[in-house]
Amino acid sequence: MTQGSKFFDDLAKVMNDAAGMADGVRREAETAFKAQMERIVADLDLVKREDYDALRELVQIQGEEIAQLRRDLENFKGKKKVS
Repeated sequence: MTQGSKFFDDLAKVMNDAAGMADGVRREAETAFKAQMERIVADLDLVKREDYDALRELVQIQGEEIAQLRRDLENFKGKKKVS
């Protein structure tokens, strides 16, 4: 093995180790960032999408029921006046 070849082998090993370490640091940073964002979102006390959709559907159904009750009440008042 020549001295130049050993130099490049060593350089490649160092660069490979540095890339592996950089990837580990990146993964650790992502994990820390994700954990911090989850804490921030939890502190904001946001509503989950599923809960929002369920409540929205319930409000829509109740709105339709209220509209029907108002129509029924108006019909009842109308019949009472005629009698």
